[in-house]
Amino acid sequence: MKEILIVNLTKGTKIGKVEVADSFFSRFMGLMLRKKVGKGMLLKLPQSRSRHGSAIHMFFMRFPLDIVFADSDRKVVDMVTVDPWKTYTPRAPAKYVIELEKGSIKKFDLELGDDLDFTLECV
Repeated sequence: MKEILIVNLTKGTKIGKVEVADSFFSRFMGLMLRKKVGKGMLLKLPQSRSRHGSAIHMFFMRFPLDIVFADSDRKVVDMVTVDPWKTYTPRAPAKYVIELEKGSIKKFDLELGDDLDFTLECV
């Protein structure tokens, strides 16, 4: 699976490499059934969606995740920690959903409105 580097342009910090889920099946699977988060994952939705079209589920997950929602301009529009077997609908529509290890929002000092960059593909 392709990997990219996520950078917080607002804070000038590197969040790290994540896997990219850009097909229907890879977005559907996400981190489901894995034993650990690993690098995390960026789910690239096919188009800007409504709030409900950007919703996520944690079915068949074994651990909680920090979820960051970003719009088509890669601006953070919502963040949340979600436990296994729960669902969450973001406060605003999102084009990108970033699944990270629980505690990452605090660790990387992410805030609503932060500008992210994830255009650099890792080889």
